[in-house]
Amino acid sequence: MSIATKRGDGGQTSLAGGTRVSKGHLRVEAYGTIDELNSAMGFARSICEDPEVREIVKAIQRELFRVGSTVATAPDSRKKPPPITPDMVEALTAQVHRIEAIEGVLSDWSLSGEHQASSAFDVARTVCRRAERHLVRLTESGEEVNPPVLAYLNRLSDILWLLGRLLEARAGVDASLRDEAHKGKRWLRAW
Repeated sequence: MSIATKRGDGGQTSLAGGTRVSKGHLRVEAYGTIDELNSAMGFARSICEDPEVREIVKAIQRELFRVGSTVATAPDSRKKPPPITPDMVEALTAQVHRIEAIEGVLSDWSLSGEHQASSAFDVARTVCRRAERHLVRLTESGEEVNPPVLAYLNRLSDILWLLGRLLEARAGVDASLRDEAHKGKRWLRAW
């Protein structure tokens, strides 16, 4: 059996469960961006030398396949999507709080590009935010989406940002946005 089925040559694809839709459908855009996010996270992990961060990201990537599968499943499908639960969101929230408590992580806005792996996590964060926006548009269009999925992506973007700052702090890299020539308010919790 080949992955080249040719069924998508006309611009259609199958959602999980078999429903055929346009490749431009909002649901396809949402789960496709989650797939892109997983790849961006994989790239960031591949260049990251911090073993703790690598393990955190690898575990999240495995969960992200479930998130993508849930989004890829049409509400009327006979196939039940994998559950994305509030407990999964709370586990990410606990990681956020743990990383925020590390000295030096929340010192200022960060200027991406001072550290290679942290920059890769910044790219992954922006892809995560795009996936979140696609999911919001899907929901606003009247499509049904498991509510914890949106919260999961929102929390994941926080973690990706924090992982970048954690790597900078551990590497002793100052990526602060503010310097003597660029004064202004430092880190604000309401970002």
